[in-house]
Amino acid sequence: MEWIVSDSPVSYEDALAAMENRVAAIRAGEAREAVWLLEHPALYTAGTSAKPADLLNPRFPVYTAGRGGQYTYHGPGQRVVYLMLDLNRRGKDIRTFVCRMEDWVIATLARFNIKGEIRDGRVGVWVARPDQGPGREDKIAAIGVRVRHWVTFHGLSLNVDPALDHYDGIVACGIQNTAAEPFGVTSLADLGHTASLPEVDLILRDTLGPALLSRLGSECKS
Repeated sequence: MEWIVSDSPVSYEDALAAMENRVAAIRAGEAREAVWLLEHPALYTAGTSAKPADLLNPRFPVYTAGRGGQYTYHGPGQRVVYLMLDLNRRGKDIRTFVCRMEDWVIATLARFNIKGEIRDGRVGVWVARPDQGPGREDKIAAIGVRVRHWVTFHGLSLNVDPALDHYDGIVACGIQNTAAEPFGVTSLADLGHTASLPEVDLILRDTLGPALLSRLGSECKS
């Protein structure tokens, strides 16, 4: 497996083209699997379930993405992780693959003494924020994958220190922040943890392990 780190922001168009080429090469047996860590310039992406009404203010460029999910934000200070893995070798189970991704993020957050959690009906990783009010939960990592011929691409984004007000232009992942459902977004910095992207990368690499590299089973840890 190749571990790729881009030191400068990568345009969304260039990232899509690179993933398309890599997935085709993996399927043809001409390239190794890859984990690609990068940042994007500030932008919004619309997944296959995105609703037009959830684009509140297109203050940044908006791109149609072939991944699952709804609208999300990418930008500086956020670690985007694109996974190009061959599930033909690991077990053809997309649901378990997504669950393993969540486990990976949770293990990474634990290194910062942050308790990441998953919730039924809400893909991604969440952090309880009782200090912000009763029932408050904030999303710290979004997940959206696509699979072609059982080779994966797209992946996840982990908020390290992005500008959280950039999320105001969308209903992130289709989840409203209401009195009945007080849900928002957070980051490592917002939770009081100062970390650079290279530091987060080291932890991501250390916690990847069997969570995603072993054969997929029917159980998830979370």
